[in-house]
Amino acid sequence: MKPIRLFLVDDHKLFRTGIKNILSNHDNFEIVGEAASGEEFFLLLHDNDIKIDILLLDIILPDMSGVLIADRMRKEHPCTHILVLSSENKSSTISQLVQIGIDGFIDKNAESEELIKAFEIIADGGEYYGRDIARIIHCIRVAKNDISDSAFTPRELGIIELCVKGLQAKEIAAALNISTGTVNTHKNNIFKKLGINNSVELVNYCISNGIVKL
Repeated sequence: MKPIRLFLVDDHKLFRTGIKNILSNHDNFEIVGEAASGEEFFLLLHDNDIKIDILLLDIILPDMSGVLIADRMRKEHPCTHILVLSSENKSSTISQLVQIGIDGFIDKNAESEELIKAFEIIADGGEYYGRDIARIIHCIRVAKNDISDSAFTPRELGIIELCVKGLQAKEIAAALNISTGTVNTHKNNIFKKLGINNSVELVNYCISNGIVKL
């Protein structure tokens, strides 16, 4: 199995060194590059034709914001996953990043175990915002306790039950003998029935209701 290729963009060298030290004990990760600014990152990316699975990105950088970098990456390298790791946690900024299409956000105060978990979830096609999306489904449903089980199909209820147990989309698919794409389709239907129409609304709802604390 090939290691997950990571690129670090943060203007603090000690922070980048700390991330590398954390990942040095995990053979399934490979640091393919690091940069202290947006300009340096794009120069390295294009001049060396670096292949990245996950971009670990700070928001506050000396030349351009992480929001601009994420937006450019989504347009030029849409298949690269983006995990924002920053102490900048304004809901408006996070909403903007989610609208762009990042795959996750973690506060810099997070434990190293949570960072590893986020990498694994995102590399597997999931999303992570302080909690994985599976657990968020359960938390939103509990918060909106006026929605009865009759609003959901038996399959959707089965998926919700597995979400409560903390299973990811891939694990749910295996348990129900369906594809991960089908699981994600059911999840989207569940969100709509919970009154959540897209990822931006999902994150905004979770932040405003304390389901996700950033």
